[in-house]
Amino acid sequence: MFGISELALILIVVIVLIGAKKLPDLVRSAGKATRILKSEAKAMKADDTPAADQPAPRIIQAAPADAPHKASEATSGQG
Repeated sequence: MFGISELALILIVVIVLIGAKKLPDLVRSAGKATRILKSEAKAMKADDTPAADQPAPRIIQAAPADAPHKASEATSGQG
């Protein structure tokens, strides 16, 4: 009967003949979607790179005198 390539060709011809009025809008929409996808991918890639340019976050550590176990020893000895 028909092979896959022949059926695909017939399907393409039918789509073009039936949807000739809608085809330009469809292609335009596909182009817009492609541009949006490319710009979002580029923005995501750009978001990853500035992380190396930013300084490392500061880590604040408590002084040894502020340790909680020493504070609890001081209060328990007074009681």
